[in-house]
Amino acid sequence: MAIGHEVRLMPPAYVKAHVTRGKTDAADAEAVTRPTMRFVAVKSKVQQAVFMLHKTRDLLVRQRTMLINSLRGHLGEFGIVAPQGPAGVQAALKDLRGEDQDLPDLARAALGGLAEQLEHLGAEISRLVRLILNWHRRDETSRRLATIPGIGPITASAMAASASDPGLFRSGRQFAAWLGLTPRANSSGGKERQGGISKTGDSYLRRLLVVGATAVLRMARQRGREGWFGNLLERKKQKVARWPWPTNQLA
Repeated sequence: MAIGHEVRLMPPAYVKAHVTRGKTDAADAEAVTRPTMRFVAVKSKVQQAVFMLHKTRDLLVRQRTMLINSLRGHLGEFGIVAPQGPAGVQAALKDLRGEDQDLPDLARAALGGLAEQLEHLGAEISRLVRLILNWHRRDETSRRLATIPGIGPITASAMAASASDPGLFRSGRQFAAWLGLTPRANSSGGKERQGGISKTGDSYLRRLLVVGATAVLRMARQRGREGWFGNLLERKKQKVARWPWPTNQLA
């Protein structure tokens, strides 16, 4: 691109259908000329870096969940049962460090290291979130996406960093298909059959959108079924209504 060439990125799944024998430059050139070929937008270095922040944060959050479950399970073996949630974790750490609990020294030494890692992960996750929020405030596309109900700075910045060129999608349904939120088609002989969602897109971004739709669903149940989302709930079950919501709002 720096020397004037037009670069087109093709999804590997689409290229594989055109590889008859060996993968060669000629086969790639044949695939790129197909009228139905779809391409992937080229991301900038900044967008790649922002999405790297999201992936790192997601990894650390999963590691923190593993540490919390481990601490809760090990303390439960000694009769220390903490309630669920962040407050329960803090109560478990307080019991671990307290002198009133009859814990062996070896158990305190083992669980103390897990507690230190948990605190370090919490601080690192907070630092990454601040970096994401700072980029979100400076990016116009991310700020506009955050105006959609149920989409906050985390989801908006992830969408702005992953879908760098919205012009590749002619409608919200195409964007939903790219995310893997549309039903998987298995039609033949004039009979149309649709199964569950394909889940072929980015699982991280899909999960963020579904969490946002769940939050909007919860608010709709509290305030009454009004507007577009209320009409959707009248026609579909709650779990089904969560899936098409985010991408229909982008149509």
